[in-house]
Amino acid sequence: MREFEGKKLLILGGNPETTPLVEIANGMGIKTIVSSARHSDPAKKAAWKACDVDGMDVPGLVALAREEQVDGVLVGVADILVPAYCKVCEALDLPCYATQKIVDVFAFKDVFKATCERYGVHGIPEFYLDADLKREDLDKIVYPVMVKPVDNGGGVGMTVAYNEEELIKGVKTALAASNKKRFIVEKYMQCDDMGMYYTFKDGYCSASCIYDRYTTDEQPGLSRVCLGGTYPSKHLDEYFERMHPNALRLFKEIGIENGVLMLSGFYENGEFYVYDTGFRLQGEAPHLLMKAIHGFDQREMLIRFALTGSEGDVDLKTQDDTRLRGKWAATLWFLLKEGIIAKIDGLNQWEQDARVVANIQRLHEGDQVRPEWIGNEKQVLTRMYLVCNSKLELADTLKHYMDTVKVLDENGNNMLLKGFDVNKALQLS
Repeated sequence: MREFEGKKLLILGGNPETTPLVEIANGMGIKTIVSSARHSDPAKKAAWKACDVDGMDVPGLVALAREEQVDGVLVGVADILVPAYCKVCEALDLPCYATQKIVDVFAFKDVFKATCERYGVHGIPEFYLDADLKREDLDKIVYPVMVKPVDNGGGVGMTVAYNEEELIKGVKTALAASNKKRFIVEKYMQCDDMGMYYTFKDGYCSASCIYDRYTTDEQPGLSRVCLGGTYPSKHLDEYFERMHPNALRLFKEIGIENGVLMLSGFYENGEFYVYDTGFRLQGEAPHLLMKAIHGFDQREMLIRFALTGSEGDVDLKTQDDTRLRGKWAATLWFLLKEGIIAKIDGLNQWEQDARVVANIQRLHEGDQVRPEWIGNEKQVLTRMYLVCNSKLELADTLKHYMDTVKVLDENGNNMLLKGFDVNKALQLS
């Protein structure tokens, strides 16, 4: 009999990225209950039971959990639901890897940024501006700038402004996407983009992977959506020397004991600038590469923690390795333009390719890519996960799929945005 056979786990949020988490729990013999406001959310189709209580409705979720007599609660892949997750667990006296102190730091980009600075973890240079749009504040802004809500992610509500007219429009967009009706205005960074992904277990912090990210420049004025990433980062050694010790002090001070955490940052002229965080499993799912290379699954660790208060017997000191045991890895995102998907070619090759360890597809033939999806992660067709034995093998594999996968709309037009420059990314001549 499986260890957790018949246990009930309430999972908050039903987006496509949460589906694999539900499936892993199902495979452990757990009765999964997925709750979100939208009846049609994809993760609900995989669940033992689906409920339509909003993931931010704490009293509703507590009532649901009591009615179902759940044994644990876990947040899916959605930053915005972490504060509710913390409150629901507290009300039910169930294990929670977050605390209110941690939530207070991570839930809002402005609070997170101010906290980071105290520990030498620098944020992007910022311009002061509030909703009153005072003339003296507007006059101090140096363009281009990024305008974003303090409490949303995945590119939602974020725009780039190259002049005052675009800035004022961007503020309205950010406010509309912010529950707290707060926004920030930052220097628009045009430099190397990075991800720093940490795993925590019983107070021990491991830098599981440090990687380089690449974003599209085909959608001017919008948030630069990710095209993929390569592992390990070309800046890994410098990161460990300059930034990692400061990040460890930050994590220890705010009290992180268990869980997984992503820091997103920029590298420019020898300095690192952190611009975002997520204290939960990530939509871009580095854990899939880690499972393939290291053998442990962060999803299983978090599920186990939700039901027992322990992440199990994984030994991060011996099982985790930022340098990926000499392997080279990548995520490859395929981004779509607006329209209806009529035909997808070449994607199914991955099923017979040992170098592709996972492929998480969001959209399928017949689906419509809506105008409001452009500029955020909803325009992602699929994310492909590659593990290779050398840098050259990784480069060849990335190029193969970029050349092979085709997506056409109803009129036969190409719907794919261009991929990233593999030779430049991997520093090949």
